[in-house]
Amino acid sequence: MPFWKRLGFAFVFIVPALMPAAAWLGARSGRPDLMAWFPLCFLFVLLPLADYAVGHDPRNPAAADVAALEQDRWFRLLTLLAVPVQYATLAWSLQHWAQAPFSLAGSIGWLASLGVVGGVLAINVAHELIHKDTRLERAAGGLLLASVGYHGFKVEHVRGHHVHVSTPEDASSARFGQSLWHFLPRALLRNTANGWRLEAARLARLGKPWWHWRNELLGWTLLWLALAAAAWAWLGNAGLVAFLVQGVVAACALEIINYIEHYGLERVRLANGRYERTTHLHSWNSDYALTNLLLFHLQRHSDHHETPRRRYQSLLHHADSPQLPGGYASMFVLALFPPLWFRAVHPRLHAWRARIASGG
Repeated sequence: MPFWKRLGFAFVFIVPALMPAAAWLGARSGRPDLMAWFPLCFLFVLLPLADYAVGHDPRNPAAADVAALEQDRWFRLLTLLAVPVQYATLAWSLQHWAQAPFSLAGSIGWLASLGVVGGVLAINVAHELIHKDTRLERAAGGLLLASVGYHGFKVEHVRGHHVHVSTPEDASSARFGQSLWHFLPRALLRNTANGWRLEAARLARLGKPWWHWRNELLGWTLLWLALAAAAWAWLGNAGLVAFLVQGVVAACALEIINYIEHYGLERVRLANGRYERTTHLHSWNSDYALTNLLLFHLQRHSDHHETPRRRYQSLLHHADSPQLPGGYASMFVLALFPPLWFRAVHPRLHAWRARIASGG
């Protein structure tokens, strides 16, 4: 792997730094309400422009290098480092919000920015960690998810989404023609409920009730409640509300990314009633360099679903996967406006289906 790319994965830590940067800009300019929106402007305006300017990176690691890449501790360190950085960013940002002279517009901008930062740093990194075999990494993933209150994702994503992806049974796979605003509330509610249902079913197979102490979602819920109580004790009712709001925004950011990753893709149902095996043809792919570094190769989502235990640094670009017209940052904005999303994505989806059907 080139040195620039190896080092570039640390780019993710620019995201939490956007919060103190916004506070500094607000203090320097005397316009804290305007600068509260700076992190969102950076992520959804400046980053997409830079992403298009830098361009694509379709290169894959050599097969001979994959084993060494998988064992390289640098890449594992980056994901584990996200835990203290996320908690420090969350605590500092809540305190700053409570003390800064924000208007309602400034407060909305600050908490929305904090939630999106949590979506990138907490949920995206947790997504990498919860697929791994080590207890340390899975626990780190749970700690990150608890910081935004979306810990059900730890169970539902691995045992639900990856089993049912690109089928009607998966709430995280958007149907063709389904708008984001139809998809989003259903994904949030169904995925939360499904996480608890899956964990209850696991315990039932062991002959234990859902409230048994071995229900891991109970433990993560207690941690989340403890964090909420700490926010309330420290910053009062406003602190509690802010803590809850940033978590909702982070969860929404995740589900918007899910919408982008699987929109309109379906697995074929076989004669035996089961669905065909999940391959790299059942998720959208994007090889834009900057956003792939920022998101730990999340945009190589096609390969992730084909080989979910493969570490992010080893994920592959598949040229025959459906290809998004941009990185996730620009697609995120496009998805907010369904007519624009449909206009950008439907022609690509139809062309890709025709090419696959013809064996091209």
